[in-house]
Amino acid sequence: MIRDFADLDLDPVLLQSLEEMGFSKPTQIQASAIPVALDGNDVLASAPTGTGKTAAFALPAIQYLLDFPRKKPGPARILILTPTRELAMQVTEQVKSLAKYTRLQIFSITGGVQYQEHADLLAATQDIVVATPGRLMEYIESETFDCRAIEWLILDEADRMLDMGFGPVVERLSAECRWRKQSLLFSATLEGHGVENFSARLLKDPQIVQSDPSRRERKKITQWYYRADDLPHKVELLKHILAEQSQKAIVFIKTRERLAELRGMLEKASIECAWLQGEMPQDRRNNAITRFRDGSVNVLLATDVAARGIDIPDISHVINYDLPRSADVFVHRIGRTARAGKKGTAISLVEAHDQPMMDRICRYQKEEIKERFVDGLRPQHKKPVFKKKKKTKASPAKKTGKKSTKRKK
Repeated sequence: MIRDFADLDLDPVLLQSLEEMGFSKPTQIQASAIPVALDGNDVLASAPTGTGKTAAFALPAIQYLLDFPRKKPGPARILILTPTRELAMQVTEQVKSLAKYTRLQIFSITGGVQYQEHADLLAATQDIVVATPGRLMEYIESETFDCRAIEWLILDEADRMLDMGFGPVVERLSAECRWRKQSLLFSATLEGHGVENFSARLLKDPQIVQSDPSRRERKKITQWYYRADDLPHKVELLKHILAEQSQKAIVFIKTRERLAELRGMLEKASIECAWLQGEMPQDRRNNAITRFRDGSVNVLLATDVAARGIDIPDISHVINYDLPRSADVFVHRIGRTARAGKKGTAISLVEAHDQPMMDRICRYQKEEIKERFVDGLRPQHKKPVFKKKKKTKASPAKKTGKKSTKRKK
């Protein structure tokens, strides 16, 4: 039974870093993945955001380098691939914090950095490199980055890489690192043929580790919802939450068009906010994240695609202005609060047509999300009740509307 990090046979310098970072007990994914990785297995892990997945792959990687120190200077031995520049920067920062009391050299390779700056880094000794696939491939093709020394290949948010079209590039990188000893693949979900086929080509006899946020971890997030009669009522509820309840909030919206509409309404109400949406120039994305991170603004509007992989500490509230299209995305969203042992709040604004999704989310989480009311903003309509449709079995002929052509044996 793994109760604390000392039970994981980690080096004292790592335990010291963990203590300073405020981590006392491993999360479910850390307790499951770290021993398996340290035993030399390939790992296929499902880990939603907010469950401590970065430490789940960084700690065994650092421990491996401490157990088998390099004999002479040279290129990177561990390669961590991430889908976005922001995530690469966050992972690099956390790996450096965990390796604070070691002599390991940790670098990131992403877009937006001058070629010469990277060339200077790559000429020096590296131990761990965190990179985005596209930029790293440029350096491999120009023979600036040497993959032959890579011993561990770690893929973070593999499902997101596939969504962004990085699958072929990652497979090329995997081939370039073919002398490696071990591979670890982390994904928010293992469902669907995409990740399944992808992992089958990259991993050898992997140990499968699946981790939903444990009930103990979810209990740190207080959840409730408000019913809204219509869009104006919904906006008034949001303005009330932002003014009266939240300190630092991410507001999730389902489309770029709705985000732009909401942004305009909040600006008219003198509520300053930053925003993230798909196909946004990198410099504007970085500016929005920096303003929200440093407290220049305390409200960040975001679509799911744009916000994926962003880890910002001390978020007090996650507000679902629009409910997501699936229950698992809801869990990923609310996992952005209550991080690193802290508590947080998740509030959903629910219109009549959202009620079936709210019910599905409760079933998925196996816990009820209670409704609350704001004086002066109570809904005027009754809560809708949707009856489940009974499934009727239809013959193939009835389903197609054609006569069955199935031959009798």
